[in-house]
Amino acid sequence: MSMLPNPADQAAEAAKARMYGSEDLDRLAMQFVGKMQRYRENIVIPRTMGPVKIKTNEEKLLESAVESCGFKCAMACVMGYGLGAALGLFSASVNPNMADPFANTKKQTAREVFREMRATTHSYAKNFALIGAVFSVVECAIESKRGVTDWRNGTYAGGITGGLIGLRAGIKAGVIGGLGFAAFSTAIDFYMHSR
Repeated sequence: MSMLPNPADQAAEAAKARMYGSEDLDRLAMQFVGKMQRYRENIVIPRTMGPVKIKTNEEKLLESAVESCGFKCAMACVMGYGLGAALGLFSASVNPNMADPFANTKKQTAREVFREMRATTHSYAKNFALIGAVFSVVECAIESKRGVTDWRNGTYAGGITGGLIGLRAGIKAGVIGGLGFAAFSTAIDFYMHSR
C-alpha cells in the first residue's frame, strides 16, 4: 500500500527550501551587488551625449589651480601686457610727431624712432597689465564673496576697477570711469556668453 504525501508536509518542505541563511544572503548580495570597494575611475555616468568619465584627482588638482585667483590674476596680467604692447606698437607706428621734412630742424634718426616706439609700447603694456590684474583680482574676490558666477561679478568688478583708475584724476573722473568700465564689462560679458 502506497502512502500519499500529506499536503501539510509538502507545504512545510517547500517553505524550508525557500529559506536562506545569512551566508546564503551574503553570497547573493556579492553576486548581484559586487564588492563594497569601487574604483572611481571605472564608474561611468550616462549623459545625453554619451558617457562621461569622472575626473581623476590629478585633473581635479589641475582644475583647481587654474581656477584659483592667483592664476587668473597672473594670466590677466600677462595677457594685458601682450594686448597693451600690441596696441602701443600700433599707436606708436601711426604717431604723427615725426620731424617735418621741409623744415630746417634736425631729423630724427631710426634709433630715436625705435626708442620712442619702445617707450610707448612698454607704457601701454604696463597700463593694460595693471588694469587686467586689478580687474581679475576684484572679480575673483567678488565671485568668492557672492558665491555665484554670473554677469554681475564682471559689472561690479568693472565699476570698481574703472573707479580706482579714474580716481587718479579726481572724484568726477572716478565716477565716470567706474560707470564706463562697468558698462563695457557688462557688454563684453553679454557678447561672450551669447555666442
